[in-house]
Amino acid sequence: MIRIIKVAVLALAMLMVITAGYRATIYKLDHLKQAQEDVSPITAKMRQTQLDCLARNIYHEAGYESFEGKVAVAQVTINRAESGQFPGDICRVVYQKNVVYEKVLCQFSWYCEQASAKKPMNGPVYTESMEVAKKVLLEGFRISAVKDALYFHGDYINPGWHRQQVAKIGRHIFYK
Repeated sequence: MIRIIKVAVLALAMLMVITAGYRATIYKLDHLKQAQEDVSPITAKMRQTQLDCLARNIYHEAGYESFEGKVAVAQVTINRAESGQFPGDICRVVYQKNVVYEKVLCQFSWYCEQASAKKPMNGPVYTESMEVAKKVLLEGFRISAVKDALYFHGDYINPGWHRQQVAKIGRHIFYK
């Protein structure tokens, strides 16, 4: 009789330990899942949209530049989104317009041009632009010379900016 009671108590104790372990595991997994959602609210669809916007900007601003030139343009676009001085979303940075003295100015000149010019026309160049966008946005590839750059222009124009130049890569000059 005592032996049966000991076995029953032992079985009950084991059941309690297993239940407590199971509940602790479920609690921890739920907690980790919530923490992951808090850290990265970006969905795959949102990330693809960001990649598309970044690739389109690379294509139009540096499509025929070297790999480094494309990376630098992508990096400036991301730097702007992360700076707090521009919209915090890559697409909103790319398509940002300002009105100055009743004139609409785009942050990236290609966006203010004709709608037909906005569509990628050269498949291989656009494909390369998308690959650069993935390297920079998803893999964190960076060029140290433009780590603080927020602005650039072609070397064939002089906008008269009073900004600190940080690099010249290909046909673009980059500024803080």
